[in-house]
Amino acid sequence: MDKVECVVVGAGVIGLAVARRLAQAGREVVILEAAEGIGTVTSSRSSEVIHAGIYYKAGSVMARTCVSGKASLYAYCRDHGIPHRNCGKLIVATNPKETEKLQSIRAQAEANGVLDLQTLSGDAARALEPALNCDAALLSPSTGIIDSHAYMLALRGDAEEAGAACAFHTPLLTARAAAGRIEIDAGGRAPMTLECSLLVNAAGLGAPAVARSIDGMPINLIPRAYLAKGNYFSCRARAPFSRLIYPVPEPGGLGVHLTFDMAGQARFGPDVEWIDAIDYAVDPARAERFYPAIRRYWPTLPDGALMPGYSGIRPKIVPPAVATQDFLIQGPADHGVAGLINLFGIESPGLTSSLAIADYVGELAGA
Repeated sequence: MDKVECVVVGAGVIGLAVARRLAQAGREVVILEAAEGIGTVTSSRSSEVIHAGIYYKAGSVMARTCVSGKASLYAYCRDHGIPHRNCGKLIVATNPKETEKLQSIRAQAEANGVLDLQTLSGDAARALEPALNCDAALLSPSTGIIDSHAYMLALRGDAEEAGAACAFHTPLLTARAAAGRIEIDAGGRAPMTLECSLLVNAAGLGAPAVARSIDGMPINLIPRAYLAKGNYFSCRARAPFSRLIYPVPEPGGLGVHLTFDMAGQARFGPDVEWIDAIDYAVDPARAERFYPAIRRYWPTLPDGALMPGYSGIRPKIVPPAVATQDFLIQGPADHGVAGLINLFGIESPGLTSSLAIADYVGELAGA
């Protein structure tokens, strides 16, 4: 049986960041990935936004890792030449009732350590974005966008340079925890059995299933997986904005917002569609719900401008009736399994939080 210090399950942005952190701390690391390459699931289907840390519950893991992760991510992008843009965003209230909510959003952000928000009148917001319809707005200067694939390539490069190895087409099948070690049976083209002293479950949508496959992991501590699909539409028309535009948040998500890719192409979404099985098809008919939502802040959006883009699925661990969730990072002190760290429910802002989450895991692992 082959032995390795650390096994990371999942080569999405979180798994890659964790593998990089452990490898750079001198640990021997193997990354197991069921797919053919890095970031093929949730990590390649996000809005690619660098979030400021505004909306999350004060003191939550989400809030702490987003705010610290944002600073680390901007620094990493600068140091590694990762395409990104610190473009800022506007959170837009389109009626007086929504304007009242801006104050509580700003207070929430400040409780999280986001101290750079600016409250703007409708006129001040339109001075920045003349095509905007709004009653008032919050300006978030530290929000940005990133080329997420370039970022993941850089993380993989750093991890491999520090000695980590990737095993693609290699799903974890079963594992057994005993006597401070974990034995892993991996499948795929070259099935193998590995023994490790640290197993990090960073399998994203599959993290609860991976945890259930580990003999010794208490079943009652594994959250149920729920799937919240987010559909995106691209725009034939050139959007007349230079900043991201977000409506006041709605239950389950942040509303149909306008973001850009690094080439300046506008996209709208995601919405929230609860599903029972993984399905990435975008129903063109959903555009009919997008038009009125977008026209609240961009009244001149042309008819027929929206085209189905792509979709992503949030790895939820709370049911639809629960409005918010937090990242759930379990170490041995939580579940009693030596050498096992589970990462559950790493939805947005997981990309922004990735380096901070990796540091959190590194500290749990004593690395």
